[in-house]
Amino acid sequence: MTDTVPQEDGVLAERLAVLGSPIAHSKSPAIHAAAYERLALDWRYGRQQLEAAELADFLASRGPQWRGFSVTMPLKEEAHRLSTVLDPIAEESGVVNTLLRIASDTSGAPRWAGFNTDVAGLAMAISNAGLDATSTVVIGSGATAVSAILAARRLGARHVEVVARNVDAVGRLVARFGETREPGSDSPLHVSGTVLPHAVNLIADIAAVAAAGIDARIASPTLVISTLPGPAGAELALPTGLTEVPLFDVAYDPWPSPLAARWRDAGGTAHAGTEMLVEQALAQVRIFVGGDPSIALEDEPSVLAAMRAASVGG
Repeated sequence: MTDTVPQEDGVLAERLAVLGSPIAHSKSPAIHAAAYERLALDWRYGRQQLEAAELADFLASRGPQWRGFSVTMPLKEEAHRLSTVLDPIAEESGVVNTLLRIASDTSGAPRWAGFNTDVAGLAMAISNAGLDATSTVVIGSGATAVSAILAARRLGARHVEVVARNVDAVGRLVARFGETREPGSDSPLHVSGTVLPHAVNLIADIAAVAAAGIDARIASPTLVISTLPGPAGAELALPTGLTEVPLFDVAYDPWPSPLAARWRDAGGTAHAGTEMLVEQALAQVRIFVGGDPSIALEDEPSVLAAMRAASVGG
């Protein structure tokens, strides 16, 4: 491992970083730095390449200057396992993308609170783009797909279709989240799955079920969320007509992603994951500053504007 977090010349400053593999492409250091500069906080935020098997030792060895971490793939499930306490979204999803230092145990080892800000960030980005999540197709079956399902549910989705290659993973997602409800809602979410490459007539199949009246909550897709890494979309077998549905691609580097380029070449619309990155980072900044993703920052609109500007140039 090579530590690329900036050193402090002996000054014990607040330290933060994004962890994951690969990590060199991450815009998070620029986005977070813009926020802390706007908030007049002398905090340093870097990046660290780590694999899941390295995370426990890395966290255990962090000194008191370390305030917290953003966590990306492939560490989100391991971060969940290592968290001492979890926020409700992290607990339901089994995914943690934010770690906040809360205390040390009796041996002096640090303990961490785990949060999932991906759900709120993705939901806000989709809402900001004016997209309709009523009937959402989620491409992929990993940790980010979990957050995509919960984001769609938060936005009032009635049906989510999980489309992926791994039949077991698809089945687990259907079993975990089918007929679940957003807190405060009486409407259950219908979740079903289709295994690639058997999704050629996905839209027609969903529409036929709705037309037959078997489940009135199922309708033709209104939104596609891709949770695949950028290169994975290059050769993906796309169901007939799917590019006619708006795509929100969580990938952002490079942009357009191979999948987004195919979408646009077919005449469809594709939205980049940069806005999700910024919105989930805003919730992380709230956590690092105040310990709670629901408590707004001082002069938050200007902070958010600075973060968005950094995401374009970072």
